[in-house]
Amino acid sequence: MAQAVEEWYKQMPVITRSYLTAAVVTTIGCSLDIISPYHLYLNPRLVVKQYQFWRLVTNFLYFRKMDLDFLFHMFFLARYCKLLEENSFRGRTADFFYMLLFGASVLTGIVLLGGMIPYLSESFAKIIFLSNSLTFMMVYVWSKQNPFIHMSFLGLFTFTAAYLPWVLLGFSVLVGASAWVDLLGMIAGHAYYFLEDVYPRMTGRRPLKTPSLIKALFADDPVVVARPANVRFAAPPVDDRHQD
Repeated sequence: MAQAVEEWYKQMPVITRSYLTAAVVTTIGCSLDIISPYHLYLNPRLVVKQYQFWRLVTNFLYFRKMDLDFLFHMFFLARYCKLLEENSFRGRTADFFYMLLFGASVLTGIVLLGGMIPYLSESFAKIIFLSNSLTFMMVYVWSKQNPFIHMSFLGLFTFTAAYLPWVLLGFSVLVGASAWVDLLGMIAGHAYYFLEDVYPRMTGRRPLKTPSLIKALFADDPVVVARPANVRFAAPPVDDRHQD
C-alpha cells in the first residue's frame, strides 16, 4: 500500500506535486501548532504596512482544520490539478504555472476590492484564506475544457462536466458552507477561460501569453507524437524531387 502511494506521488507532474505537498505540510503544521494560521492569512494592512508579503502566497496553502472537508479539497486538488497539467497543459508547465498565478492574482484582487465596497466589505473581510477558491478555479477551468465528459455525483444522478462547478456549488450550499468561496473560484476560472480560450478566437490576440521570465524557469520537454507502426509515407512527386 505504501509503495503504491509513493509511486502515485512520484508520478504526479511537478506543479501538482509541489502544490499538494505545500498544502498538506502547511495544514498539518497548523494542526500540530507548529505553524500559526495567524501568520498565514491574507491581511492587506500587514502586507502593505509591515511588508509581510509572504501572506500573498501562504493564504493559498492553508485548508483549515484536517477534517472531511480537508480530504474533500485535497482530492479535488490532486485530481483536477493533475488532469489539467497532464492533459490541457501537457508540455506547457510554464503556462500552467502562469494560470495559477493569474488565478491567485484575480482572487486576491477581488477580495481587496470587495473589502472597499459598502455593504459587501463585511462579507469579504471574512475571506482570509483563498486556497479553496483556487482549487475551485481549477475545477472550473477543467470543466470548461472538457464539457462533454459524463460524471456521477455520489451515485445519485449523472451530468456532464460542464455542470460540475454548479453541482459542487449547490452541494456547498446544502451542507452549510459559504457559497462565496466557490463563487470566487468560478469568477477567476471564467476570467481565465474567457481571456485564454474565447477572446483569442474572437480577435486573434492572446492577452495571457506567458512571460518569457516564467518560461525560463521551466524546462519543458517537447511533446513527442508517436508514429504508428507499419505506416509508410508516399515519396514526393518526381517533379518536386528534381526542383532546384
